[in-house]
Amino acid sequence: MSDDQLDAFRRSIDDVDAALVRLLAERFRITQEIGVYKAAHEMPPEDPVRQHQKVDGLRQLAAEEGLDPDFCEKFLHFVMDEVIRNHVRIAESNS
Repeated sequence: MSDDQLDAFRRSIDDVDAALVRLLAERFRITQEIGVYKAAHEMPPEDPVRQHQKVDGLRQLAAEEGLDPDFCEKFLHFVMDEVIRNHVRIAESNS
């Protein structure tokens, strides 16, 4: 493999990483709005039924895409835990 080929692969990875960051930022903008909505309507910050459905669906998608479902579940829990922490902070600031 030439250095040019390796550089091209790395540029592709850099593009994917940048897209992931942008998608995460958009996801957190939306979940911020959800947190404000939940706080305003005195809803709990966590929705275990929704979380379970989300994990199941993304595990299935991961398997279909050839990605390790366990890895995807860990990543999703990491993101959801941060969302819940943000929702708790929002609810506490509205108290």
